[in-house]
Amino acid sequence: MTNGISGFRNIFFIGIAGVGMSAVAQYMRGIGANVSGSDRYFKKDEYNKTREQLEEEGILCFEQDGSGITDTTDLVVVSTAIEDTVPEVRKARDLGIQIIKRSELLALIAKSRKTIAVAGTSGKSTTAAMIYQIFADAGLSPGIISGAGLTSIIREGRIGNAAVGSGEWLIIEADESDGSVVLYEPEIGLLLNVDRDHQEIDELMDLFTVFKNNCKSLFIVNQSNTLAKQLSDSAVNDFGFENEEAGCNARNFRQEGLKLFFTIEDQNFEMNALGQHSVENAAAAVAVALKAGISLDQCAAGLSGYEGIYRRHQILGEKQGVWVIDDYAHNPAKCAASIRACQPLAHKVIAWFQPHGYGPTKFLRKDFVDEISCALRPQDEIWMSEIFYAGGTAVKDISAGDLIDDLAAKGSNAHFVANRNDLLPALRPRLQPGTVLLLMGARDPGLEEFTNKLFKDL
Repeated sequence: MTNGISGFRNIFFIGIAGVGMSAVAQYMRGIGANVSGSDRYFKKDEYNKTREQLEEEGILCFEQDGSGITDTTDLVVVSTAIEDTVPEVRKARDLGIQIIKRSELLALIAKSRKTIAVAGTSGKSTTAAMIYQIFADAGLSPGIISGAGLTSIIREGRIGNAAVGSGEWLIIEADESDGSVVLYEPEIGLLLNVDRDHQEIDELMDLFTVFKNNCKSLFIVNQSNTLAKQLSDSAVNDFGFENEEAGCNARNFRQEGLKLFFTIEDQNFEMNALGQHSVENAAAAVAVALKAGISLDQCAAGLSGYEGIYRRHQILGEKQGVWVIDDYAHNPAKCAASIRACQPLAHKVIAWFQPHGYGPTKFLRKDFVDEISCALRPQDEIWMSEIFYAGGTAVKDISAGDLIDDLAAKGSNAHFVANRNDLLPALRPRLQPGTVLLLMGARDPGLEEFTNKLFKDL
C-alpha cells in the first residue's frame, strides 16, 4: 500500500451509497481526487437521492455492473459488506487494481492531518458533530468524516457526513464493529463508552487498548463508564457526568422540553438536544476542545448553536398533541437511552424498534430485553417489527417477535407488528395527546421514507 493518499488520483468506491463510504468518497473528491463509485441501490431510470447528491459533488455514479471501473482506475475501495462475487471486485482483480477497505483508506487520510478519533460503542457520530461545531465556531475550520449527516451541512444541500476544512484538525469516527479502530493513530483519541454490542466485552477491551496505545498525544475516556474508565491514563484529562474525578465534569443537568442545561466548572451550557447521554457526549466534546486550546466560553457558544445530526433524536414534528421523533438507536444501550431521553417530554412514550440483522439480534437478545424493560415506565409501550434483512446468507433463526415475548414475560407493555406498514393502523387508537412516538432503527435505507410517511399519515 502507498504511504499516503496523494498517490491515488482515480478512485472507485463499491457500495458508495453507504454512509461511511459516501463520507470518505466526498472527502477524497474534496481534496482533488477523481472519484467514482457504484451501489446496488443505483438502478437505471430510478431516482436515488444519494446518487444525485454525490453527482452534484462531481462524483460519477454507476450501477453495480462493473462498467465504472477502467484501466485508468488506480484504487478500488470496498466496504465490509462487499463480497468477492460483485462484478467490480472481479474486474478490478482482472485488471490488477489495488483493492483496500474503507477503513484502510480512512487510516491513510487520518495520517495526513492532525486527527481526533472518536471511539466507543455509542455516541460517536453525535460527539464528532459536537466537536466539529465547537472547532468550527472557534474559527479552526476543521474537517470531518462522520457516520451521520450533520444538519448544519445538510442545509447546504449535501449529504452532510463529510467536510474537508482548511484547518489542521480532522475529526473521524473509529469504529469497533469491524475491528478497524486499531488502524488509527490519532493525535487525540476519545473513548466514550464500552458496552456489549457487536463483540463480547473482552474483545472490545482488547480493541480499545490497542486504540489507546496508538494515540500520539492524548487519550481521553469517560470516567462515568465503568469499562472505559479502566483505560484511563489520567482522570484530569477525562470527562464525566456528575463525576468529581473527571477533569471535565458536567453537573447540574436539567432538561426542559427540548433544551438541556448543565455546567462545566463555572460555565453554564445550554443546548438543543435530549437526554443525559447528550450531556455526556457534550462533556466529551468539551474535554477535547479544551485540550486543543479552545476556551470554555467558546465551547458553550459552539454547543448553543449545535443543530444535531440526521436521525439522532430528529424531531419530525407534532400532530394532534403527539410528538414524533426518529432515532438511529440500534443496540441495547442506545435504545434504552433513547427511550429515557423522551420521557421528560410526555406522560407516555410509545417506542417502535426495527432490529437489524439476524446474527446481531440473536447475539444481543438478552441485552435488548434487559435494557429496554428497565428503561420503560409502567405507562410506556414498546413495539417491534420484523428484523431488517439486508441479504446474504444469514440464518433466520430468530424473530423480533421473540424479543417482544421476552419483554412481555418481564411485565413490559410489548407488542409485535411483523410488517411495519401495518404499524400506524395498530397504533392510532393509542396515540393520545401528550404522547411521544419514538421510532428507532438503523442500517435499513428505507427507514427515512418510512418514518416520514408515517408522520405525514398520522
